[in-house]
Amino acid sequence: MMFVRFFLGFLLAFSLPAFSDEAAIGYVKTVKGDAMVITSGQQVKAEVGTPVMTGSKLKTGANGSMGVTFKDNTVMSFGPNTELTVDDYLYKPNQGQLKLGASMAKGTLAYLSGAIAKIKPDAVSVKTPTGTIGVRGTHFVVKVDE
Repeated sequence: MMFVRFFLGFLLAFSLPAFSDEAAIGYVKTVKGDAMVITSGQQVKAEVGTPVMTGSKLKTGANGSMGVTFKDNTVMSFGPNTELTVDDYLYKPNQGQLKLGASMAKGTLAYLSGAIAKIKPDAVSVKTPTGTIGVRGTHFVVKVDE
């Protein structure tokens, strides 16, 4: 009986990350210094391979930087003291369902378009405290002062 409980606990412990990764829309690819991924109120230190979900807040500290690659090959690179929340992400190109929406509170962001912006440019937007950036090209840089 004890073995069965241990075995079930073992399976549960190692299957939960697999289930949560199914909802991942991207992953941390590079990180230096202080960087966090906050999802559903849970804050984890960003490391290469940390999953990013819809609703995740990506945050870097004063000495931090981070690079994230999304499923459609969009690349976002964050400089120090940056906060960005991934509000919407939908990548089902075979069904024509494409959307990437983010809100940037502060910091610096270098953006390189993936398939969503190339297929449907009006489906991508980045909101800042003073306006919204509609992505019409393939690369841009944003700086939002506090």
